[in-house]
Amino acid sequence: MPLHSPAADRNKGPILATLQQALPPNGTALEIASGTGQHVAWFAAAMPGWTWQPTDADAESLPSIAAYTSEAGLTNVRAPLLLDVSAPTWPSPAQPFTTPFDAIYCANMIHISPWATCAALMQGAARHLAPHGVLVTYGPYLEADVPTSPGNIAFDQSLRERNPAWGIRHLDEVRAEARRAGLALRERHALPANNLALVFARN
Repeated sequence: MPLHSPAADRNKGPILATLQQALPPNGTALEIASGTGQHVAWFAAAMPGWTWQPTDADAESLPSIAAYTSEAGLTNVRAPLLLDVSAPTWPSPAQPFTTPFDAIYCANMIHISPWATCAALMQGAARHLAPHGVLVTYGPYLEADVPTSPGNIAFDQSLRERNPAWGIRHLDEVRAEARRAGLALRERHALPANNLALVFARN
């Protein structure tokens, strides 16, 4: 039986609307940290012009991703792969990707992993994006000129209690890591539950 995330069900609609706005009708997308597989199945069904490559760092997630794809009868989702975002080559340990992606999508990873994964995500995106490609990230962020919601304050505290290396990241610091990799923040979309979808492109 596939894994299930209630949060993924709640946020998949608003994220899909952002992707449909930010992306062209056709392309190839790499999903980082696919988790249960609910997102990629939802996006692929609604965006038939796109081919999706789901990945996750947890081998136990791969059967769940494949199950959602199979149950939906999708033909535009490739078999899920194991991918450690911090590895020097993507994916790991499979054969490295040789064809660039038109989009890379990553949800809810940066705050539930050590800070070094943010830099690794940006550097990896710069290696694997096509010249016109974009990186889309989703999750909560701290912003200098935007009051942090009580929910995000509590969430940040709970993350740091679980692991001191985790926590909601400052958007300015994420933008700085993107700049080091040659990427710039092109779009900021405010989504429900105090989350943001950020669209990065090459400088």
